[in-house]
Amino acid sequence: MIAFLKKYEGLWLFVHSPSAIVAAMVATLIILGAIFASWIALVNPYDLASFSLFDGLLPPVWQDGANPKYLLGTDDQGRDMISAILYGARLSLIIGLSALTIAAVIGVGLGLAAGYYGGRFDAVVMRIADVQLALPAILTALLIDGIARGILPAAIQQDLRVAVLTLAIALSLWVNFARTARATTFVQMNKEYVQAAIMMGQRPSRVMFVHILPNILGPLLVIMTVDLASAILLEATLSFLGIGLPADSPSLGTLIRIGMQFMLSGEWWILWIPTLFLIALVVSINILGDFLRDIFNPRLR
Repeated sequence: MIAFLKKYEGLWLFVHSPSAIVAAMVATLIILGAIFASWIALVNPYDLASFSLFDGLLPPVWQDGANPKYLLGTDDQGRDMISAILYGARLSLIIGLSALTIAAVIGVGLGLAAGYYGGRFDAVVMRIADVQLALPAILTALLIDGIARGILPAAIQQDLRVAVLTLAIALSLWVNFARTARATTFVQMNKEYVQAAIMMGQRPSRVMFVHILPNILGPLLVIMTVDLASAILLEATLSFLGIGLPADSPSLGTLIRIGMQFMLSGEWWILWIPTLFLIALVVSINILGDFLRDIFNPRLR
């Protein structure tokens, strides 16, 4: 068994990294809970008929006046906190992963092309990236969201909130992919296998996506892991500010915004339980990102 682990260095390092193991367990439990929320949750927070206002503001089971049915209590609407968090995590993960996919496609495509062609195209792409880097991601997302609100008809804005929010987050995160793909493409362009493919007359698209892209996936995978946490935080921040999802779509950010209304009234669990859940998710993903960075760059170990 030890010989097998040593053969695969990444697995060997993972087994000997307690922080990575704990982070992987926490992230896996949260993701599985979000995926199977329909089977695990006591109530469906999107279905008003599945919960009652009479069950509102019940504390967690370790406090007086609790209902053992609701382990972490209920919110002001009577929704089970665990159910709301699981469904909220599902929505946050869907938005985060969708935004990350769009950002990766845009950023990696532009980065590969900039590194391959260079010249004016590279200069234009990088200057756009520099301008966007001068703005915090949250301001970029707010700008894009505001433009979408001004363009889209009011009648369909509510139905497209998830799509608009996903696109706003994606366009805030593509720069990291573009810069990383460009830098690593410059390195690969000097390799003999790339020069040989070019001399054989292969199309630029084939050289970029068949020969170069598979050899730069390591750094891009690290960026994807770190930016997933950033995407989830962006969604939570926008929803907390009231710009993201509405109150009837309980993402983690929306739940925290609702909980803020009860911060000083004694119902602390409505705010702190979703907040701690979000912190656990983001921190675990960031720890896994740092672990992957160490694997792909041994000099950082």
